[in-house]
Amino acid sequence: MNIILFDGECHFCDASVQFIIKRDRNKYFKFASIQSNIGQKLLKEFQIPKTIDSLVFIEGKKCYVKSTAALKVARRLDGVWSLLYPFLFTPPFLRDAIYDIVAKNRHKLGKQTECRIPTKEELERFID
Repeated sequence: MNIILFDGECHFCDASVQFIIKRDRNKYFKFASIQSNIGQKLLKEFQIPKTIDSLVFIEGKKCYVKSTAALKVARRLDGVWSLLYPFLFTPPFLRDAIYDIVAKNRHKLGKQTECRIPTKEELERFID
């Protein structure tokens, strides 16, 4: 199970999912919104607060949030994005401080009023 949980009400988060899909040719990731039934079930299963303000990445039986989740996802993406992975060795309080600034302003960063409609192939990667 390699699932990315995202805020389904956030345009920046939607853009991030689209970014990941385009760079995940091996189709490693599946996606679910935090607000979905499966999203809520997984939050409970991994004891993550429902008020989480972060991308959540579930890889196997482990769960990652904030910058750790983002870097673990980047490691699996095509292109130069995997080069970000060594930042995982930066102290989490520094990485997460930057992550929190982006998360706090994410609604301002995603200015679009409509989400792109996924193709049939892309829809198969979404669960619930």
